[in-house]
Amino acid sequence: MDASGEPQFTPEMNPPLREDTSVPPRKGPIRRFLDTPPDNTAKTVVIALGLCLVASMVVSAAAVSLRPLQQENAALDKQVNIVEVAGKYEEGMDVAAAFAAFEPHVVELDTGAFADGAEIEGQVLDPLTFDDRAAAEDLTLSAPLDDDPAGIGRQADYVTVYLLKNDDGSLDKVILPVYGYGLWSTLYGFIAVEEDGNTIYGLQFYEHAETPGLGAEVDNPRWKALWRGKKLRDDEGDLEINVGKAVTAAGPEYHVDALSGATLTSRGVDNLVRFWMGEAGFEPFLERVRAGEI
Repeated sequence: MDASGEPQFTPEMNPPLREDTSVPPRKGPIRRFLDTPPDNTAKTVVIALGLCLVASMVVSAAAVSLRPLQQENAALDKQVNIVEVAGKYEEGMDVAAAFAAFEPHVVELDTGAFADGAEIEGQVLDPLTFDDRAAAEDLTLSAPLDDDPAGIGRQADYVTVYLLKNDDGSLDKVILPVYGYGLWSTLYGFIAVEEDGNTIYGLQFYEHAETPGLGAEVDNPRWKALWRGKKLRDDEGDLEINVGKAVTAAGPEYHVDALSGATLTSRGVDNLVRFWMGEAGFEPFLERVRAGEI
C-alpha cells in the first residue's frame, strides 16, 4: 500500500493475460452437419431424402397393415356388383347372405365345361379362391391373343362364372365376368344372361377410369337399363348384339345406344361385349346353357 493508502499490485499478483492455446473439443459428424447453414445445398438434399424415406416407410407400413381390410372390401364390392347385376340387390341388405345364393364355378373357355377342382401345373382350380385377373397374367393359365378387339393382351384359359338358381333348382341367370379397354382404362364388369343363354338381363362395370360425365356414364342407371332384354344372337345363331349410334339391320332388340359424347368408350364396350359373348369367350359355355346342360 502506498502513502495514499491505495493498494499496490505487483506483476506476480496480477499476471498478464495469455492467449488460450487449448484445443476445442472435436465435433461429431452429426453436430457438424447440424451446424451447417440452412441454405447449404447438401444439407437441403439430405433432409429432403430423409423426409422421403420416413414418409415412404410410413406409407408402406400403412399399406401392409391395411391390405387385409382392402382385400375384404374388394371382395365385398365384387359381391355387391354380382348381386346387383342379377337384380337381387336392395339397399341395406345383407350382401353376404344374398351372395351365398350364387354358385361359383370355374369354366374352361375352350369347351365351356366346368373345371372345378382340376389341377393345372400344380394349381387346383377352386371356384371359391380362383383369381381370374391373376390367371390372365399367369403364363401357365393364359395365352396371348392374336385377334384382340377387347385390347386385353392375354386371355385366361379358365374363368369363374356364377349361377343363380330358382327355388326348384332350375337355372335363373348366369353371371359372366367381362373386361376390355375403353378410352383411358380397362373396364371390368359383369354381364347377366337369362336362363335361355341369349337374353341379357344386365350389364354392370365395377372398375374403370373413363372420363367423368362422358365415358363414365357407363355407370348411369338409365344407360344400364337399356341392356335389359337385349338379345345376343339371332335365330340363325349369329352374334348381333352391338353398341352404336344407329340401329343395325339386325333390329332394335340387338342394339344399345352409344353414350353421348363418348364414342371411344362406347366402341370399347361394344368390342368387349362382342368378344366375351363370342366364340373366343363364353359362347361354348352359353351353348351348354341353351342346351339345358347347365
